[in-house]
Amino acid sequence: MALSPGSHLGPYEVQALLGAGGMGEVYKARDTRLGRTVAIKVLPAHLASSEEVRQRFEREAKTISQLSHPHICAVYDVGRQGETEYLVLEFLEGESLAERLVKGPLPLDQALRLGIQIADALEAAHRLGIVHRDLKPGNVMVTKSGAKVLDFGLAKLREEEPHPAGSRLSALATQNAPLTSAGTILGTVQYMPPEQLEGKTTDARADVFALGATLYEMATGKRAFSGASQAALISAILNTEPPPLSSTQPMSPPALDRLIRTCLAKDPDLRWQSARDVGLQLAAIADGVETAPAPPAKLRRRLGLWAATAAGVLVAAALFLRPRAPERAPGSTIRFSLSPPPDAGFAGSIERSCIALSPDGRQLAFVGVETSGPGRVWIRALADLKARPLAGTEGANSIFWSPDGSSIGFFTERRLARVGLSGGAPVPICDIVGGFGRSGSWGAGGQILFASVAGDAIYRVSADGGKPEPVVRADPAHGLMAVVWPSFLPDGQRFLYLAYAPRETTLMLSRTGEPPRAIAPLRSRVEFL
Repeated sequence: MALSPGSHLGPYEVQALLGAGGMGEVYKARDTRLGRTVAIKVLPAHLASSEEVRQRFEREAKTISQLSHPHICAVYDVGRQGETEYLVLEFLEGESLAERLVKGPLPLDQALRLGIQIADALEAAHRLGIVHRDLKPGNVMVTKSGAKVLDFGLAKLREEEPHPAGSRLSALATQNAPLTSAGTILGTVQYMPPEQLEGKTTDARADVFALGATLYEMATGKRAFSGASQAALISAILNTEPPPLSSTQPMSPPALDRLIRTCLAKDPDLRWQSARDVGLQLAAIADGVETAPAPPAKLRRRLGLWAATAAGVLVAAALFLRPRAPERAPGSTIRFSLSPPPDAGFAGSIERSCIALSPDGRQLAFVGVETSGPGRVWIRALADLKARPLAGTEGANSIFWSPDGSSIGFFTERRLARVGLSGGAPVPICDIVGGFGRSGSWGAGGQILFASVAGDAIYRVSADGGKPEPVVRADPAHGLMAVVWPSFLPDGQRFLYLAYAPRETTLMLSRTGEPPRAIAPLRSRVEFL
């Protein structure tokens, strides 16, 4: 039953109804003790009537109140008056993201900025064991200070309500509005991952899926999944992929499309494994957007050629400046262009190393993606005009050289392997901890360091194979969010890496068994040539 203006809930004077939904009504109110404006969420009667649910509501509210984050709507108080349970929340001025998206897609810089803020909010909640379960544009407010995520943890109450047998997937009526329906599928279907739709156990990766769907809508103005009925919508989420961003927004960065598609992977093991991962990737894309606009789709192939040519010039400059032994003749600048193989293009990814110069500076290895197949490793001597593929490297996505230049280490989706330049079958080294290898470096004594896209640790493994062991770990509880891009120094023992904190990235120097030390603030990978 709606509360009338002027009525009271404890010390809070109700002023106006702000909105209503499946989790109750929200009112604008005044805290008569502190003289501040607040928002009050009243638990709906069908939940408040259960003593068990009321107790769970209070426990959830206490947990949520621990969240103190600039992009999470603060919980001030929890109370009960008669049979009415209510939460007292921070009052926010602005519009919901859903209301903003009615006007169309967001500008790219704003979408990235809000996406980073939402991901940061989710990560803060996940560290406390709180999963949102109902993230969607309607639960994000856009204010002057940025994004504010609402209703953390409250979806769990609805999820645990008792339901008649067989009711969870029944009553699949045709609807045009966002499909939220108690007694059928719980939550808002457009943003729910397959495992939640199938009634399986969910974790923080369900929020990653919802974040991907929200990012897609922010970038395109369209929902990632749609259907004429709830059944059709569920089928779309379980079985189809959304159109690429470029189909509606040709200027969108390819890296953003890849990021969102990873968020929306059907298998939670194949998604980004944390909101932190998504936030780091969005920040990297935002850095690129700040320096240059993304190209139209029809120019991407040409841009790949330009980028490869520029890389060649930079490599040549590095060779010219590289310290040389006194007995060698003076170096000279080499200028060349690198064309993609026939019917193929260059792989490009901010998360991986797709081009690498040999230790002697005479050959380039790169990942080429053919139109009719997966990427594989190609080798091009700087003195030659053509590149040659390395057999058995299909599916390669990131590469690095052995110290003697005789072999290439490469990552596929789930595995690290090596292959000799002289031929022969690739040799598996290990499976990738966390999936999706990002970068590797080959040091003295046949030891290899690598990091996964997850950035949870830098691992060491023998080039002959074995079980990876962490040598540097991320520590989110103390502000170290990720460790990535290991790169051995010439001695093959010490190595550089990047350490990501919430507001800074630092180049670190480490050696196995010794404490690492900071070298300098830096936001890009480095390699000692």
